[in-house]
Amino acid sequence: MFAHSTAHRLAHLILLVSFALASHGCRIYSFTGSSIDFSEYKTLSVTNFYNNAGTGPANLSQTFTEQMRDYFQSNTPLKIVNANGDLHLEGSIVGYDVSPVAPTGNQGTQVQASLNRLTIRVQVKYVDSKDETKNFDQPFVAYEDFPQNRTLSQVERDLIPVISERIIFDVFNRSVANW
Repeated sequence: MFAHSTAHRLAHLILLVSFALASHGCRIYSFTGSSIDFSEYKTLSVTNFYNNAGTGPANLSQTFTEQMRDYFQSNTPLKIVNANGDLHLEGSIVGYDVSPVAPTGNQGTQVQASLNRLTIRVQVKYVDSKDETKNFDQPFVAYEDFPQNRTLSQVERDLIPVISERIIFDVFNRSVANW
């Protein structure tokens, strides 16, 4: 009975130490952190990203803008303000395209694709009110492939958030993480 109790305590101790080390390691190696001095920067403004692509769902610009605000708010202590933030993001969705990829063999006289690709392009302007050398105005692009036997209307509800997240992650890294 004593050996079982000692082994049980040892297992709990090992588990506790492992958890403590793993938790500590996650804080040290966080890849969502930023390089901004938050004693100097307190606010972020994000202007609505309009859909200038001419295609895509009607709520695409609103959804993308909200997702951008949420991501920055979740990953920085910056307060989101309506205008004139210490940091400012604005831009527009300039591309929303579906194209065939991964061609397969001929079907008579036509080559058929086994996959289609939804690509979203966003032009982003970033303004740092305290250091204009960090400002940029550049495009960000991401895509996701989907099976040829599915229509865009069947998959876009699932694909848009994934593609938007990739673009927003790239914008975050380019702006406040300085990667």
